[in-house]
Amino acid sequence: MKYVRLYTDSAGESHFEDIEVELTPVDYAPPAPPLNLSPFIPATQFAFMNAPAGWKGDWHPASARSVYFVLSGEWEVSASDDTMRRFTSGSILQVEDTWGKGHASRVIRNGDSLAASIRRAD
Repeated sequence: MKYVRLYTDSAGESHFEDIEVELTPVDYAPPAPPLNLSPFIPATQFAFMNAPAGWKGDWHPASARSVYFVLSGEWEVSASDDTMRRFTSGSILQVEDTWGKGHASRVIRNGDSLAASIRRAD
């Protein structure tokens, strides 16, 4: 399984990194058959986030280390190193750029975007 990490380097610039997570067969809910599962990551809060079509956030750091799961709509996120990525339904983005220049983001396409956000505990 893959997701994208957005982080800040020691100079305060934000960058994207592709992360691959190994999924291992686990007896997660016996007597159901095993499921492929990643390691659990401690979390503190969970929320849904709705952004209307055309929403735009100029340069800002992330409010907390969080993982976003795009449920509908499409986002365009720019890192301060001049790279940009698009996130559609089913995309996962972990934001860690809580200081420095941060990132810019906007909802693209014609519809609203719905995402689930989980704040990491670490």
